[in-house]
Amino acid sequence: MGDSQSNNDPLLAHEDPPLTPTSAVKSSKKLALLPLIFLIFFEVSGGPYGEEAAVGAAGPLFAILGFLIFPFIWSIPEGLVTAELATTFPGNGGFVIWAHKAFGPFCGSMMGSWKLLSGVINLAAYPILCIDYLKLVFPIFSSGNPRYFAILFTTLFLSFLNYTGLSVVGFTAVCLGIASLSPFLALFLVSIPKIHASRWINLGQKGVKKDWRLFFNTLFWNLNFYDNASTLAGEVEQPQKTFPKALFSAGILACLGYLIPLLSAIGATPLDQEKWVDGCFADLAMEIGGNWLKIWVEIGAVLSVIGLYEAQLSSVAYQIVGMADIGAVPRVFGSRSEWFDTPWVGIMGSTLIALVVSFLNFSDIISSVNFLYSLGMLLEFASFLRLRVKFPEVNRPYKVPLPFAGVVIMCLVPSGFLIYVMVVATLRVLVVSALMTLAAVVWYYLMKLCRSRMWIVFEDFNEKDDMILR
Repeated sequence: MGDSQSNNDPLLAHEDPPLTPTSAVKSSKKLALLPLIFLIFFEVSGGPYGEEAAVGAAGPLFAILGFLIFPFIWSIPEGLVTAELATTFPGNGGFVIWAHKAFGPFCGSMMGSWKLLSGVINLAAYPILCIDYLKLVFPIFSSGNPRYFAILFTTLFLSFLNYTGLSVVGFTAVCLGIASLSPFLALFLVSIPKIHASRWINLGQKGVKKDWRLFFNTLFWNLNFYDNASTLAGEVEQPQKTFPKALFSAGILACLGYLIPLLSAIGATPLDQEKWVDGCFADLAMEIGGNWLKIWVEIGAVLSVIGLYEAQLSSVAYQIVGMADIGAVPRVFGSRSEWFDTPWVGIMGSTLIALVVSFLNFSDIISSVNFLYSLGMLLEFASFLRLRVKFPEVNRPYKVPLPFAGVVIMCLVPSGFLIYVMVVATLRVLVVSALMTLAAVVWYYLMKLCRSRMWIVFEDFNEKDDMILR
């Protein structure tokens, strides 16, 4: 396609790709601001689906305060760290590159393994959630072979969509984001005459014990994962300018997407705390607006899950490309499609793992990969601080406007929540997490052996250091 067409398209822009081994052969469409905003939105949120448990766990007032305050002590620090590092080191791989540059190849490999396990196994949950919503309309998908085939088809179809190109995924994310949020705009408008503001300051029903672990976990996982989009930095148009704008815009969109439905539903319905569980927004919508609004919310939930899958798969696939670029995995893992210039090996491998996990009873595994994600985030904050000291003179297109002591304090607060999530983990989660971490250590030394014996071809990251630090 010619340049004249790209100039007229607000979603896409043509730009020569960075000279990395996996993308140096041809030009490709790069993500512009709007699709990146919605990809980050789906990495972080995808809409208010899943926030309901905060009300059930701690009551309306604490839920509202949580979604008002928690972004300032968790989401904003994570977003600021991502903005600085993604614009300073704008390559595919994101946090993997940061840990590698800060502490060396072992930490880079461990970061990649922790985040990859977390991302790929969480990926398996989305087709299951999609079918769980569809079975409300089509009961045949509730169990047995129809359910299994539906999960298989959904996973393969959504992965093929991802294979057709990040520009397609970005445009799809914009459409899915608007469509999945639209029922909550309707919910807000319908609820206005029914809202009683006094319900917002309700501390909860008497006799209902507060579940603070569930409350904080709900906040944590609904306002997390801003850094996942950093693995796409090599695919973004002018990442030094685009990333900070996209992170800020996606953060505002996510927070409003949580608060407006929460205030509407709490204010317009009498409190029955036990009903506030995951998925209850559909029932609340019927109570407020009728069956038509309930169906609309359920359709929005399915579209949101699709967006979550596409954003997550894009993140993990391009993370694998980044790991290949720094030599953490063999060069072949970074192979791209000749037709679409997408990382077909990363997409195919992630899809196969997700399919296997989706047919398992993986509740303990999911809890364990959340534990591993927390380990990765602690290493990410440490990498951010280390890179401030190690490369004080490097050009930072965006820099967190705080002195070193200030950024240390900024990182300590969210690190406290990460440690809390790890401390309250069960023994089984600790054991499974330890085994996964041991497997990651074995993988690093196996790759090191393969490199030293030249059994497999790897990239030499040192040759690219000057380019990444430009």
